[in-house]
This record gives sequence, structure tokens and C-alpha cells, in this order.
Amino acid sequence: MACILILMFVTAFSFNAWANPACAVCTIAVGASLEIARQFGVDDSVVGVWAGAFLALLGYWCIVWFDKKGWNFKGRDVLLIALSVAMIGFMYVSKMTYEPISILIFYIDPFLFSVIVGALALIYSSKFYQWMKARNGGHAHFPFEKVFVPVAALALISTWFYYNPLCARADDLLNFME
Repeated sequence: MACILILMFVTAFSFNAWANPACAVCTIAVGASLEIARQFGVDDSVVGVWAGAFLALLGYWCIVWFDKKGWNFKGRDVLLIALSVAMIGFMYVSKMTYEPISILIFYIDPFLFSVIVGALALIYSSKFYQWMKARNGGHAHFPFEKVFVPVAALALISTWFYYNPLCARADDLLNFME
């Protein structure tokens, strides 16, 4: 009961929020859901899409923090996003082995490929939302469009990776000739 009263008091006297590319609750929810998905046996390429999006969100939050501190330098935003997505390397140091395979024109680990795709999907879908909003006079087309567009993009890519895996091994690709 006391928690509810405190929550009501805090929300009644809340301050204006800064414009952020993603809310903190969404960021924490995505991070927690990654481990849950792996425990349920979801394919690593699907988990990688959401992990890449999560790491891109962390990069956006670093940009907001750098803005708040007044730390500005040339190439800062690209560097922070790249460093945050590169943190996936710690997974390879501790828990995973890097096993590159041929995916489209790339020779890369499937999990790393899906992480990069997820990060790019989040970045470009957020930019797409900003473009759609600007074309609509600075207003969203419907409530929570800012959340819907990136989540829908990530869900579509996850569905694609789940039903049409790009992670076929080279020997599996040669069997179709027999």
C-alpha cells in the first residue's frame, strides 16, 4: 500500500521528461527478456536481433548522458553506438564460440550477424519514425507509434529469422545438388 501511495505522489509531481529514443522501462524489459528467451530455447539468431536492438538502445542512452554532461566531439554519436554494439564481443569471450559460416555474401557468425541486423533495424526504424512524424506535421499518426514502429520492425525480422533461417551450413547447401 505504501508503494502505491509513493508511486502516486511521485507521478503527481513529476517533471518534464527529456526526449529520448527509448524509455528506460523498455530498455530494461528487452534486456531481461533476452535471458528468458534463451532459457525457453528460442533460436540464437532471433535472440541476437533483440540483443542488437538492446545494445543500440544502450548507445542511445549514452548519447543522452553525454549530452547532459556537455561532452561533444566530432563523431561522438557514431562512436558511442558502435562501441555499445561492439559489447557483444564479451559474449564471445565468456560464453560463446565464434563459428563463422556463409550468410548471403558474408562469412560471419550467425549470432553476430543477427546482432548487427537488429541494431541496424532499430536505428533505421527510429529514423523512419522521425521521418513519418515530420511528414505528418510533427505529430504521430497514432498513440505509441514511436514504440510500435521499431518493435514491429524487430518482430518482422525475428519472424523472418525464425521461419527462414539464413544460418544454413555450407555442407547443407551442397546437399541440394544430390
